[in-house]
Amino acid sequence: MPTLKQFKYLVALAHTLHFRKAAEQCHVSQPTLSGQLQELEERLGVQLVERSRRSQVVLTPIGQTIAERARIVLRDVQDIVDLGKHGQQWLDGTIKLGSLPTLGPYLLPHVLPELHKSHPNLKLYVREGMPAPLIRSLEDGDLDLLLFPMPLRESDLESTRLFREQLWVVIPSDHPLAVKKVIERKDLSGETVLALEPGHRLYEQVAELCREFGADLSHDFEGTSLDTIRLMVGMGMGLSFMPTVYMLFEVAKDQQVVARPMKSRAPMRTVGLAWRRQSARGDEYQALASIIRGILRSNLTEVTVVD
Repeated sequence: MPTLKQFKYLVALAHTLHFRKAAEQCHVSQPTLSGQLQELEERLGVQLVERSRRSQVVLTPIGQTIAERARIVLRDVQDIVDLGKHGQQWLDGTIKLGSLPTLGPYLLPHVLPELHKSHPNLKLYVREGMPAPLIRSLEDGDLDLLLFPMPLRESDLESTRLFREQLWVVIPSDHPLAVKKVIERKDLSGETVLALEPGHRLYEQVAELCREFGADLSHDFEGTSLDTIRLMVGMGMGLSFMPTVYMLFEVAKDQQVVARPMKSRAPMRTVGLAWRRQSARGDEYQALASIIRGILRSNLTEVTVVD
């Protein structure tokens, strides 16, 4: 029968498509990895990898299918290990947390110090990324948990809401709208709005707001980060919508821009935690969510905690 180690090597090779990089990822020598994959092919009676003299490789169609199945097997085995490891100890050890770059850097400083005080043995390994790769990493078992905008509609993921935050209109400080205390919907008609590049959840939300308010979404100057957008707004290239946690962290101290709320029905985004539905630590993640809500109630009163 194939071994879990062989499956691990195959999954690494499918991810890197490079023998040397796969071997480094698995902390073994390249000959060891190559030899184990050859043995796996012999045991299964199929060719998994197209080999050449170069390190670059291509998986055969059956190799790709088996690698996907192997990834699921390894993920489920890790869940079993976690069940045994954490069956008696809650919120202990390492949790691999994925977060969007528009969220984690601005929210976690309000949360992690208090969380570390109350649970010193809990370690959070944080990885930032784009939405689609983060969801795939969670589904594959490379991540345990996501800090993510809600809702998540993937059927094999469980989630719970943490809080809602307002999206503020961010305006150049010398713009005519900057003198207003609140922004009306009609004020945004015809205005140029800057947004993150497509693929970000916030891009989708801002694009929808532009359609609703009659604003013009800029496709010429899409930003790769909220900082980039804020700097372009400060240069008078347009307006933007930015969430509360970022506004408090960066916008409030930038003299080139001002943040204004909408007069009525302010746009909001909801943020929560998500994990695999079959995860052995689901009850722990619910408990962690409850702790985070308590911290936010004390440390970040500008957002609305959702139970």
